[in-house]
Amino acid sequence: MTDSTAVQHDAPPIVACTISRDVQIFDLLIEDMEAALGDAWGDLSFEDAVAFLGQKEARSLQFVTIAMDANDEDNLPLVSEVIAVAKSVGIKVILIAEDVSPTALHQLLREGGDEFVPYPLPENELARAIERVLTAEPTPQHAPGDKQFNASGDHSGVVIPVHGIAGGTGATMMAVNMAWELANIDKDEPPKVCLLDLDFQFGSVSTYLDLPRRETVLEMLTDTESMDSEAFMASMLTFEDKVHVLTAPTDMIPLDMITPEDIGRVIEMARVNFDYVLIDMPSTMVEWSQTVLEMAHIYFAMIELDMRSAQNTLRLKRALQSEDLPFEKIRFILNRAPGFTDLNGKSRVKRLADSLGISIDVLMPDGGKPVMQSCDHGAPMAVGIPKNPLRKEIAKLAKSMHDVNQAEAEARA
Repeated sequence: MTDSTAVQHDAPPIVACTISRDVQIFDLLIEDMEAALGDAWGDLSFEDAVAFLGQKEARSLQFVTIAMDANDEDNLPLVSEVIAVAKSVGIKVILIAEDVSPTALHQLLREGGDEFVPYPLPENELARAIERVLTAEPTPQHAPGDKQFNASGDHSGVVIPVHGIAGGTGATMMAVNMAWELANIDKDEPPKVCLLDLDFQFGSVSTYLDLPRRETVLEMLTDTESMDSEAFMASMLTFEDKVHVLTAPTDMIPLDMITPEDIGRVIEMARVNFDYVLIDMPSTMVEWSQTVLEMAHIYFAMIELDMRSAQNTLRLKRALQSEDLPFEKIRFILNRAPGFTDLNGKSRVKRLADSLGISIDVLMPDGGKPVMQSCDHGAPMAVGIPKNPLRKEIAKLAKSMHDVNQAEAEARA
């Protein structure tokens, strides 16, 4: 006689939950959770989540996704309470936000959100966010003999932003290579140099130096009030033990999610720990652009000999002068400038400067395809193409700046 009793399979343990006003509003989230976890997840309302996460049954949860839109901003205290309860029991929190204000998002990240993913969800982005929150970030290991720089807070560094007035003018290339040249300017007493990538959406400093992006960057940026020198240094990576680099965050974040006060604290922390602070700026002007300009000692604006650069320069000049901001700090650098024997090109440069009412202080030659190849290979030009004419001009500019800084320091002593 055969046993016809049906075999009972245990349901998979619940390892995650979605928490929202109504999960049906976020249909794409449902699809992505099913794709990532199958049936091993559940859903809760905000009210139920506070009670459930504090119970013993919630100990099996590895993470929760909190989905919210603009209508949930009135319930921020409740959302914050959910995050606090989850963090208190060691559960990771992924924020899924649609049309939520930067201020609200900033607050929730500061209160313990581990990841932010915009809604509608980009393809595979939830799976990547889950992988990141469940994978502990390795502590950087230093080999014996590696040079390590500890925070001292006793410097008074020179702040040098680099801003591309139009796309493709070479601002990131300039910031990266200027930082490297300054770090190698004096073999006996090399300056301490850091490079901040403040283009939070499309920053590519990490690409140009073949460095990974780190989750600690966003954590530091969203909690600058409690940031100290050690936390600031821990958020950075080093390139060849010579340049400290704050990469752009792993994910795109709204530029105005970071406040002027946050940016001011970051730059000030960099200034007191380094001799030179290079900043790769986003091409977009945002609320904290004024903060950077006012804290800068010199502000490089990269342009080219084209109509885009001319029109954008004129817009920038009008905007700054209308707000009585220090336009005089800006030094214009013309990238891909005409050659020495190109008299017609030189005449065009003069006409451009005269028509805009500016002084073009530095002319950088066209380094050709090797420059972009060097950037793609993740190395400064001095390493791969040291004889390139563009690299030589950047080295001259770095030496000139360092000599002026040294002379001023001696005069103050």
